[in-house]
Amino acid sequence: MTTPDRIWTAAMVVIGDEILSGRTHDKNIAQVASWLQVQGIRLHEVRVVSDDMDAIVEAVNALRVKHDYLFTTGGIGPTHDDITVDAVAQALGVPVVIHPEARAILEDYYKDRDGGLTEARLRMARVPEGADLIPNRMSAAPGIKAGNVHLMAGVPSITAQMLDALTGTLEGGAPLLSETIGGWIKESEVADVLREVEKAHEGAQIGSYPFFREGKTGANFVIRSTDRETLDSCVDTLCEALGELGLDFTPGGI
Repeated sequence: MTTPDRIWTAAMVVIGDEILSGRTHDKNIAQVASWLQVQGIRLHEVRVVSDDMDAIVEAVNALRVKHDYLFTTGGIGPTHDDITVDAVAQALGVPVVIHPEARAILEDYYKDRDGGLTEARLRMARVPEGADLIPNRMSAAPGIKAGNVHLMAGVPSITAQMLDALTGTLEGGAPLLSETIGGWIKESEVADVLREVEKAHEGAQIGSYPFFREGKTGANFVIRSTDRETLDSCVDTLCEALGELGLDFTPGGI
């Protein structure tokens, strides 16, 4: 479902003490952002919060009303510190209930496994009242959709399965297309050029991302637009301008 003329936005709350401590390196932001871009939705804001009820509630309430969609990752597992469901329910002002379909899925998944469906495992069937499920083909325990809030797993491979299940179900705008040009170019040498080229191409944006490698300074320039013709025109104009300055550049970036 697409609404081409509207920009749809999303935010993300990454939950977990292990992220903030540096013990675990988050990989979900990049994959959620990339997936959203294909759906025609822009990830505009990300917050990382601890396993703290008040912190999660505050972040959820601030972001769910500010954006079309909110995604959370982490804190929906079977242990005592998995409190995301409770926090989202509190933010929405509804109780936590056992979802009958989630319970049935978990009963089937654990029927031939040691211990069966224990009380700890049953925690993964808890949802804010009125919520729907997001299928998870990898480990059975589903994600949760409560209004515009989507509760996803913290494990990136499981999050990927949940995103796949959501593909095509969210309303968005036109997908954001991008091309990259890179070179051993100092930003200060081309700042005016970047500004003028972007100004001449309405509907295109140019981001400049400097780097330092092999003792040299360079930059990649990422051109973005929802319109292929506008994107290609902007890329061609920028390449021409860089060439006129005698600068070497590489399509695709370096």
